[in-house]
Amino acid sequence: MALGRRWLGVAAAAALGIGAAGTPAVSLAQSPAQSTLRIVLINDLASLDPVQSTAAFVRNHGFLVYDQLFAFDSQGVARPQMVERHEAAADGMSHRFTLREGLAFHDGQPVRAADAVASIRRWSQRDVVGRALAAATAAMEVVDDRTFTIRLSRPFALVTEALARPTASALFVMPKRIAQTPAATAITDATGSGPFIFQADQWRAGERAVYTRNPNYRPRQEPADGLAGGKVAMLERIEWISMPDPATAAAALQAGEIDFIEQPSPDLIPTLERNRSIRTFALNPVGFMVWLRLNHTQPPFNNPAARQALLHLINQQEVLQGIGVRASEQVPYCPAYFFCGTPLESDAGAQGLRAVNLDRARALLREAGYANQRVVFMNAADQPINNAATLVMSESFRRGGLNMDVPSMDWATLTQRRNRRDPVDQGGWNLFVTVANVLDGQNPLTNLYLASPCEGGLAGWPCDQQLEDLRRSWWEENDPAKRQEILHRVHARAYEVLPYINAGQFRTLAAHRSNVEGMRPTIIPVFWGVTKR
Repeated sequence: MALGRRWLGVAAAAALGIGAAGTPAVSLAQSPAQSTLRIVLINDLASLDPVQSTAAFVRNHGFLVYDQLFAFDSQGVARPQMVERHEAAADGMSHRFTLREGLAFHDGQPVRAADAVASIRRWSQRDVVGRALAAATAAMEVVDDRTFTIRLSRPFALVTEALARPTASALFVMPKRIAQTPAATAITDATGSGPFIFQADQWRAGERAVYTRNPNYRPRQEPADGLAGGKVAMLERIEWISMPDPATAAAALQAGEIDFIEQPSPDLIPTLERNRSIRTFALNPVGFMVWLRLNHTQPPFNNPAARQALLHLINQQEVLQGIGVRASEQVPYCPAYFFCGTPLESDAGAQGLRAVNLDRARALLREAGYANQRVVFMNAADQPINNAATLVMSESFRRGGLNMDVPSMDWATLTQRRNRRDPVDQGGWNLFVTVANVLDGQNPLTNLYLASPCEGGLAGWPCDQQLEDLRRSWWEENDPAKRQEILHRVHARAYEVLPYINAGQFRTLAAHRSNVEGMRPTIIPVFWGVTKR
């Protein structure tokens, strides 16, 4: 398959090996319910709209309750999921999709092509991949209850890959009545057609969210492979428990009070590994990147020289050590916007990040006209990794001469406040840390925080038409050699604009009780095919 149609495989799965290997054999018929799985994920569930929010907690929720038109297998190939048949014209400019028979939403209503089209349209208003697809689409039409078409106005080689979008604002299919909600208005109804059903009456924000097996879900007949294949729900109930304190969560896992932790605090991994009742594994084999997001609309970082100064105030290895990541799980220096250890790794235009250079940073701040303005660095204190990275960097920024204000809040509050474009003295902000996986940052199209569209972009609102033109030329180019050359130009321009800063790549392990089987290295935590003895 050509490079243009293997963007996940090229940028992630070929390097990651999103795993089917080692998955225990299970019947592909919907199995009898077995047990309750209690899980602690990176964040607690704070909202339900997978379009309006790019937060990992909404994506994790989405993979429980919704299904996708296409999904990525362990080789990074977009496989039909809800789609039964896909027909593409020889020139790639028109596509016809037929849904599988018998698909139904949790309320008993059949899944129709009109639901899929409405879901695509709402998603494409917010997501970076969806917007690119929409910009290349001349028409999207419902043919009948199971069939819809997409006709392009210009080349777009990644149609099925776009419809398999698994992260940021992932593309999930919801009923048309819900998908017609304006994209700027949060949905509150989590009716989907996926393998688990959200129990809204049992949801207590900051305490727990509950999901039960969907007895009417029809899994595909092929085995689960990556995020694709048969989604066989083996568990009667999943309880997503709120345990923001990592030591409490680790103790609960050891005591058998919970069954799975997505991302234990790195300093607690050795303790968990010594417990014979605990298994650790790399849910995300390539790992994560600490992203420092800058607000491009507010001083001082509306000035590119001030943004450049931060490159010389960050030592990635110090950040990773501050987080507590073991040396064996660190990438001591990684400037790559598309992650190190992938075929799209690049260092074009890279500066700084290896060692702190106070003189260079202060010179750039003077060039930017910095006059001791307060810099608000929002700190998600309930997230151990984000918190540690924020504290390490904020101290270095103080040494560089920035007047730092580091307000503590929980992640849910930060995800709301980051949408404010007010000045800092009116509740606005300048900086925050988020932690991304390789699906978030794999290439110039899908990297959600690299996009710099000025208006309508994500919180931080970078604005650079040259970077946008380069990104578009990458996904429209079919020649692999030319695409690689364009990629290096994208990377070099990103280091001039700095939509965000790479503050360190690392790997951490997930952990589960030894009586839990079927967990696979899928990058995103999913729970079909999982059993509990």
